[in-house]
Amino acid sequence: MSDPTVRFGTRCVHAGQSPESVTGAITTPVFQTSTYVQDGLGRHRGYEYARLQNPTREAAEANIADLEGAQHGISFSSGLAAIECLVKTVAAGGHVVSEENTYGGTTRMFTQVLDRLGIEVTLVDTRDLAAVRAAMRSDTRLIHLETPSNPLMRIADIEALASAARVGGALLCVDNTFASPFNQTPMALGADVVVHSTTKYLNGHSDVLGGVVVLDDDALADELFFVRKSTGPVPGPFDSWLTLRGTKTLHLRMRRHNENGMRIAEFLQSHPLVRRAHYPGLASHPQYELASRQMTGFSGMVSAELAKADARRMAEGTRIFRLAESLGGVESMICIPSLMTHASVPEEVRLRMGITDGLVRVSAGIEDAADLVEDIEQALSRKDGT
Repeated sequence: MSDPTVRFGTRCVHAGQSPESVTGAITTPVFQTSTYVQDGLGRHRGYEYARLQNPTREAAEANIADLEGAQHGISFSSGLAAIECLVKTVAAGGHVVSEENTYGGTTRMFTQVLDRLGIEVTLVDTRDLAAVRAAMRSDTRLIHLETPSNPLMRIADIEALASAARVGGALLCVDNTFASPFNQTPMALGADVVVHSTTKYLNGHSDVLGGVVVLDDDALADELFFVRKSTGPVPGPFDSWLTLRGTKTLHLRMRRHNENGMRIAEFLQSHPLVRRAHYPGLASHPQYELASRQMTGFSGMVSAELAKADARRMAEGTRIFRLAESLGGVESMICIPSLMTHASVPEEVRLRMGITDGLVRVSAGIEDAADLVEDIEQALSRKDGT
C-alpha cells in the first residue's frame, strides 16, 4: 500500500483518502450511520452494518497502515481493545512474553483479565535478549514490546527481538504509541504487528479514544476483522474522522514534540533537584546508541526521578502543563505514574522497576519550549503552599 516514492508528510495528508465520489468533497465525510440500505436480498454495495464496515473508519485505517508501511489497518475503540483482540486472536490458550514496563492498564489486562481466559503472560525486561529467550516456551505465540516504554523510556532492540520471535515460532508486536510512525517504523525492523493507542500522538488533540493494529499478514488480518466483528469493539465514525484529521498534521506536530521533549530532558538532566532524567535522545541514556539506530526522533515523552516532595511540587505546581493521565496531545501534560497511570501495578513490581512516588512523567506538547522549561523551573522553585 505504501508508495516509497512519496514522502511521509505527503502520505499523512493523502494516504487512504480520495475526494468523496458523489460531491467531490475534499475531506472524508463522517458517515454517521448505523446501517445501510441494500439493493435487494443478498445484494449490497459493500456495506451492510456499521459494526462491520464504515467508510470513515476505513479511510483512517488505510491512512495509518500506510504511515507504518503496512498492508492492513484494523481500528478499535481503544488501544487496550486493540491489544486484547490481537492477543486473543494469536495466543488463545498459549503464552505471551511481554515487556514488564508497559502502560499500567496493559499490565492489568494481561495479569488480571486475559489470564482468566487461559492466556499466560510472562513479564520480562525486554532490553535483555537472553531473558526474553529464556522466558519463551514451546507454546509462546507472541512477544509484546513497548519501545520506548511507559514510563521509564526503556528501549528494546526490535530487530534482535524479531529474530528471536521467528526462531521461537512467535510473532513480534510493538506498541509504537510513544514514538509514532514519524519517529519509528517497527515493521521495517522486522516486527510482525504494530499497535497504537490512537488517542495519543496519531490523533494528537486529546479528543478521541481509539486504537489500531497494523500488519501485513492477510490471514491474520482476516481473523482480526472477524474477531472485531464478532465482539464489537469498533470506534465510532466521528472518532475515526477526528483521528484522520489528526494524522494530517502528524509530521508537523511531531517535529515540535521532538524538539520540546529534548529541551525539557536537557533542562531536567541539569537541574539540581533531578536525580536522573529518562529520555532516549540524551547521550546519557544507557541505550542512546540503539535508540539512535532504530528511531529518527525521540518524541515528547520524558520522565525524571526526584525526591517525593519535589515530584509532587513539580506535578501540582506547573501552570502550563496539565495534571492528567494521557499524552501525545498538543497540550503539555504531567503526571506521577505510581499514583496515576501505573497505580494498578503492584507496589513491589513498580518499585523493582524504579517507578517510585518520585518519578514524574512529562508529555511535551507543541507550546513554546522556553515557556515549558520556565514553567517546570518555577514549579520546582516554589515553596510548599505557595
